[in-house]
Amino acid sequence: MLAHKWMMAVVMLGLSACANTAPVARNLDMSATTLSVAGQDAPHPIAMAYNVTDIRVDVPQKLRVSEANVYYPIADIVWRGDMPGPRHAQVAAVIRDGIAAGTKGMTAGQDVVLLVDVTRFHALTEKTRYSFGGMHSVKFKLTVLDALTGATLDGPRLISADIKASGGSQALAEDYAGRTQKVVIQEHLAEVIRAELAKPVASAPLVSRNSIDPMRLDGLW
Repeated sequence: MLAHKWMMAVVMLGLSACANTAPVARNLDMSATTLSVAGQDAPHPIAMAYNVTDIRVDVPQKLRVSEANVYYPIADIVWRGDMPGPRHAQVAAVIRDGIAAGTKGMTAGQDVVLLVDVTRFHALTEKTRYSFGGMHSVKFKLTVLDALTGATLDGPRLISADIKASGGSQALAEDYAGRTQKVVIQEHLAEVIRAELAKPVASAPLVSRNSIDPMRLDGLW
């Protein structure tokens, strides 16, 4: 009986030693772009590393534009940071340049394309900007695609990039110093996109780069 108990103790110690060799999650290398855990169905948040190869901004024509110089126009697009012209195209350029600035240093990791679908771009009218100011309201849906296969890696998810807008004498001073509405919005967009792309996402099965679905790529390239 004593020998049996001794043998059981040895076995239990061995099992305990094996269990202690399992890696602790916080010590794992989280720089990999994808992670799939066999036998587990629940998604596991992982950090991503991207090489942004293209940014595609869509500002749907259905978004309503207002040129009314009132305090708060009821519209989807309000923009006075460029001369009067095609506001949808102007907004697309503002957002594309801002996001490009934020992803300029992202050259390590998986090659990806960013799809940016604008849902709202409501800056200030002249009347609001040169009185009490307000808020630049910028919202868009972000989708991250594998640049080769077109597979969705993240999103689409709604991003809010709202930022406080100066008014009155402060707005005039900022304009004089070169900090126009466009500069303020683009700098904020750069910060927002860097933060959003650094967020962990749910893991997905690894996508083979040798199994490209032509139907998946139609309309994306």
